[in-house]
Amino acid sequence: MPEALLAREAAESADVAARQIAANAAAMAALGEQLRRRRPAFVATCARGSSDHAATYGKYLIERALGLPVASLGPSLASVYREELDLSGAVFIAISQSGRSPDALRLTEAAKRGGALTIGLINDTTAPLAELVDVTLPLSAGPETSVAATKSFLATCIAFLHLAVAWSREPSLMETLESAPDFLTQAGNCDWSPFFQRLEQASSLYVIGRGLGLGIAQEMALKFKETCRLHAEAFSAAEVLHGPLALVRPGFPVLALDPSDEGSDSTQSAARTVASLGADVAYAGPLAVPSTLALPMPADVPAVLAPLVQARAFYGGIAGLAAARGLDPDRPPHLSKVTRTL
Repeated sequence: MPEALLAREAAESADVAARQIAANAAAMAALGEQLRRRRPAFVATCARGSSDHAATYGKYLIERALGLPVASLGPSLASVYREELDLSGAVFIAISQSGRSPDALRLTEAAKRGGALTIGLINDTTAPLAELVDVTLPLSAGPETSVAATKSFLATCIAFLHLAVAWSREPSLMETLESAPDFLTQAGNCDWSPFFQRLEQASSLYVIGRGLGLGIAQEMALKFKETCRLHAEAFSAAEVLHGPLALVRPGFPVLALDPSDEGSDSTQSAARTVASLGADVAYAGPLAVPSTLALPMPADVPAVLAPLVQARAFYGGIAGLAAARGLDPDRPPHLSKVTRTL
């Protein structure tokens, strides 16, 4: 069987990251200066699907690196409910692979009317969204044919990291950004197939993340649904110990993503708790957790890159799981590459 497009496109992620970082260097530096002068009160994001999961990664990154609150705005505020928003003093970031979704366009128009500085993270820079925003930052992912986003998702996360670097001027973050292509390459060599083999007959599972890793957990849960017809839900390490714990039973699959930062202790504790209830737990992190399947990770990954490395390793195996379940990972039923939602 030929290799799935999803897997081939995911394998381009390191090259995409390197290309994007180089191409956007001057624009990011200028934007960083503009943002430091502007001193915005908060950041708002507009996205759906995988792009919104990348925005969740960006939310935690900006909140931690800049100390500014980040809010996700529902695109339907403008497209369906026709609301006007006061975004004076705000930065508004629209994220879209296609740049053509009507709801994203309408909310961006409302953000401009509301006084925000508008930024677009866009893969197709010929799209209407690129003409609408004040600053366009190309994702440089190139054509992505598989319906399930991979390299464009990681490219969006890299763009958020580059933005945090340019805005904060934090030297350690700059070093981390420069190392991103190499770590993504290493992640592509991490074999998670023993975990995926356990899911060939599964009907549902949980994905646990925390902080910067929560958006990646959400993205993995989406990929299980759209490529494998496998019901998956993402929870933070704190949330999963509330109501969701009631569904855990012997053999219930759980994928836990260690954030490699201050959230590691609580994530390890959550993994131990669900494992004690009989769950079949796979753990991706620098430390082994008893009674869990250890998933390989590159050594010495910086904390802000750990979620992206986990996503890249995950992408390397999800297509194989879909095929083992008799599905085409590149052409999920009922879905198309560009979703024109209102």
